[in-house]
Amino acid sequence: MNRPFLGSQALASGALTRAQLRWNYRAIFPNVYVHARSAVSLDARIAAAWLWSGGRAVIAGRAAAALHGALWVKPRTPIELLWRCGRPPAGIVARNERVASDELTTIRGMQVTSPARTALDLARHLDRPHAVSHLDALARATGMQSADALILGDRYAGARNVAVARRVLPLLDPGGQSPKETWLRLLLLDAGFPRPTTQIRVSDGFNNAYLDMGWEEPKIGLDYDGDQHRSDRSRYVHDVGRNELVTRNGWIHLHVLAEHSRRFILHRVQQAFAHRGWAPRQ
Repeated sequence: MNRPFLGSQALASGALTRAQLRWNYRAIFPNVYVHARSAVSLDARIAAAWLWSGGRAVIAGRAAAALHGALWVKPRTPIELLWRCGRPPAGIVARNERVASDELTTIRGMQVTSPARTALDLARHLDRPHAVSHLDALARATGMQSADALILGDRYAGARNVAVARRVLPLLDPGGQSPKETWLRLLLLDAGFPRPTTQIRVSDGFNNAYLDMGWEEPKIGLDYDGDQHRSDRSRYVHDVGRNELVTRNGWIHLHVLAEHSRRFILHRVQQAFAHRGWAPRQ
């Protein structure tokens, strides 16, 4: 029994005794158990939450995004369910909300909100930076576009936070490959810079490089360099050649690090625009 299971069913079938259940397994939700030594993954927690609902709930939000293949959903993220329940246990968020049959799909035998409905819920129920980060990952995994979710927003025009979702959904970009890249893109937008293009291809005819984001006409590009860029020697060697390729093609290439302040990042971008003779509205 390495997967989540209902303790009551295991006892009723005779698969386990009460003593075995007590000493060898642990409950992660009421009546839902895993082996005491098992590492509980996000997938296991999703399955456990669905079992806890008696198989009647719809998996939604971040858990649904993960089931659709979206990255960056943390293992301890609360499991969001569309289900009428007054007092869900810790680790489960239950929402009594309408959902239409064309907004549902089945994954691993569980009912899950469609990519479009998942996107609408992410935009409604998460703060803007986290919502856009998850929307980027969902769009990248599924091909879902903001228009798909905005149509559902019209269907639920009077629902809570739909007006907020209408402002957030157009910000999604499947070219955002990490939460930090999404953060950087939003920082630039909020500062008044034009919306950057993501995953810009730079080529010399033989070799290609892709910039995280930037503006092609003034040839200003930005990359967010995480720890792997300095800790992985092969990545470091690759980056040296890549950076030279970008520079040879006439780009102003800015690298953003975790230690850089917002003010410093925006100052460098403003300087790059000034160097090109551009004056973006701010």
